[in-house]
Amino acid sequence: MAQRSLFTRALWFLAIGWWATPAVVNVAWFLNATVVGLPIGIKLINLVPTVLSLKEPRSLSAPDEGRGQRPLLVRGVYFVVVGWWLSFLWANVAAFLAVTVVGLPVAYWMFNWLPFVTSLYRFDG
Repeated sequence: MAQRSLFTRALWFLAIGWWATPAVVNVAWFLNATVVGLPIGIKLINLVPTVLSLKEPRSLSAPDEGRGQRPLLVRGVYFVVVGWWLSFLWANVAAFLAVTVVGLPVAYWMFNWLPFVTSLYRFDG
């Protein structure tokens, strides 16, 4: 996919990203609270930076050798005990910051770290 210009991404944010991102975040967490919706909720989490500013979707390919994923059992226990509620708070704080000019850089950084906060997913980011 071709890289979008900064102007296009800024227009997207002003027209759609600032209000659509909190909606996507909260729909994702509603889906994460259900067993059936969990896979869709996780996919939505990975798309949050794209919804915010048309950032290219992150690659879901395996990370490099030195940054392997934690075991699925560890990630699952973390999600059940900590990840679901911490990431809900994290994402909503980031969504609030995204609507402020001053907080936008912090919000962008927070959204990039959202998969890790949710399930300890390591990414190239």
